Amino acid sequence: MSELPWSRAEFEAQLRAKGRAYHIHHPFNVMLNCGRAQPEQIRGWVANRFYYQISIPVKDAAILANCTDRAVRRNWVQRILDHDGHGDDPGGIESWLRLAEAVGLERDTVQALSDVLPGVRFAVDAYVNFARRAPWTEGVCASLTELFAPQIHQQRLAGWPSYYPWIETGGLAYFQNRVSQAQRDVDFALALTLDRCQSRAEQERALEILQFKLDVLWQMNDALQRRYGVQ
Repeated sequence: MSELPWSRAEFEAQLRAKGRAYHIHHPFNVMLNCGRAQPEQIRGWVANRFYYQISIPVKDAAILANCTDRAVRRNWVQRILDHDGHGDDPGGIESWLRLAEAVGLERDTVQALSDVLPGVRFAVDAYVNFARRAPWTEGVCASLTELFAPQIHQQRLAGWPSYYPWIETGGLAYFQNRVSQAQRDVDFALALTLDRCQSRAEQERALEILQFKLDVLWQMNDALQRRYGVQ
């Protein structure tokens, strides 16, 4: 006999409990957000994370391509616009390049992806390929790491100006923008997941997918730690 599904509140609690594995707790990220990182480590993180940033709209386009629900597509397309930019908004990718310049990197060098580590590339590509091949509802589940994202952005905004005064503060605009954008995105994706995952098997599958995405982010930090060390 199959197990009974969790209630909506219990299922949400299970999803939120996955935050214990979010990369906010990874030693490399703790070092960054506690003010112990050296310039080379920050620059390495920014250069490698750029590969993730440019892959986000590709991932979201894959989810859109698989999605048969018009109402979901009308909402989800905003994620692509947020990163690629539209109208007068240059978008999150441009904001990340400005962060790169603020920490002392050359824009062309970052865009050339020459400093992207194999472990980072492998993890990000695995996420994009998952979004291409999985049902769109599973792609939505994978995005739920955004449940925990506002906190990590707020930490950077609160600490980096005093920890790293050599970084031009205008370069931190990406984090400021993502605090509200990530909250908006996760409100939609969480409600959709809670609505769609009605059986216990579907709920447990959602947790597995969320864990996969958490592993992707953790692996990126593992690769950075191996290359740049931890103070």
